[in-house]
Amino acid sequence: MSQKILITGGTGLVGSVLIPMLKAKGHQIVVLSRSKKKHPDYEVFEWDYKREYIEEGAFKGVDTIMHLAGAGVADAKWTTERKDEIYNSRTKASLLLFNELQKRENQVKTFVAASAIGLYGDDTGNQIIREKAPVGHNFLAHVTDAWETATNKVNALGIRLVQLRIGIVLSKEGGALIELLKPPVAAPLGKGSQYMSWIHIADLAQMFMEAAENESYSGAYNAVGPRPETNRDFTKKAAKAFGKMFLPIPVPSLILKLMLGEMASIVLGGSRISSHKMEEAGFKFRFPKLENALDDLSSK
Repeated sequence: MSQKILITGGTGLVGSVLIPMLKAKGHQIVVLSRSKKKHPDYEVFEWDYKREYIEEGAFKGVDTIMHLAGAGVADAKWTTERKDEIYNSRTKASLLLFNELQKRENQVKTFVAASAIGLYGDDTGNQIIREKAPVGHNFLAHVTDAWETATNKVNALGIRLVQLRIGIVLSKEGGALIELLKPPVAAPLGKGSQYMSWIHIADLAQMFMEAAENESYSGAYNAVGPRPETNRDFTKKAAKAFGKMFLPIPVPSLILKLMLGEMASIVLGGSRISSHKMEEAGFKFRFPKLENALDDLSSK
């Protein structure tokens, strides 16, 4: 059954793949954007969490909200200002949506929100992490916990809420894979034994769509593939798929810390995240193995 779906962060990495998939299924798309620029594929309404503003009419006839907006975690060095932007663009945007839904007449039944596996901390070792694992203690865990707390308010409105805790998204258009393959040679980072819980962007977009369409989805799910890889194995397989030279000598942690500062924790740490709950919900991965995912992306 077709729905009218309002998307925040629609022009980002996930949104740009998700919107054509939703349209192909017959869903009508509306996008909240900071600029009122017209788009041929969907209606655009302006919003700005800093001004606590959402344009009138944005929620009219909307059945589902997909909330993807948030400043890129690895897009710039973590200055105090940048960390504030990472935090506020998630928490304040979520609170703005809740407040507007509370105030305005609407027919929204479903709210599908992006979250992140960063909730569990920057290095959880070899332990297999499920959704009930405790919150970590680093900056990104703090951000993600506050983000989910803000989004959870939607439950009070009787709206079905699904939160997808996204892992490392594999895409040709940006993200971790592109950064990993930028240097002339590919090499493990730090100890190299840290786990990378990855997901192909097509599988992630499918998860968002199924969470919107299937009313049995509710609560938090780890949005990762079923087979996490160590940084060393991931890098080796990515180098092979994209015809890069692989150097088995790791880039020392100290160098990464000097280059990236506090942000180095993203690549030096790792988590072995379970996709069991998502699979129990009936989700079928198109790309369950890293080799399949890399072959698909390298052939495009």
